[in-house]
Amino acid sequence: MDIRAAEISAILKEQIQNFGQEAEVSEVGQVLSVGDGIARVYGLDNVQAGEMVEFESGVKGMALNLEQDNVGIVIFGTDREIKEGQTVKRTRAIVEVPVGKGCSAASSTRSATRSMARARSSPTTRRAWTSKRRASFRANR
Repeated sequence: MDIRAAEISAILKEQIQNFGQEAEVSEVGQVLSVGDGIARVYGLDNVQAGEMVEFESGVKGMALNLEQDNVGIVIFGTDREIKEGQTVKRTRAIVEVPVGKGCSAASSTRSATRSMARARSSPTTRRAWTSKRRASFRANR
């Protein structure tokens, strides 16, 4: 087996050229304090409001209170696993909440309209509601 210096040189050059391409760049911060489901974190300078972050323990949270020297993060889950000094990593993803057909504004408006129409058409419902309203008005005087 004959190894040539030119082959070794070519392999080393290729490895040097590809060296920095595999590195993952992530912005991290450090937990300053934890309490009542809120973590104060230092070092996440470019985090956006509503952005999902991940703590060292795997617990996720959402950045809300962006101050000049720290970030307030709402913790999704238990804060018992999060300790001062742990690292927090940005995910660069804004928190999204899926909304189904039942939660859309159009269906809520239709439902409210139907309820009001039923209340207007039923004289007993209307009288009961009016008498309750009068009673509470008199009690609050």
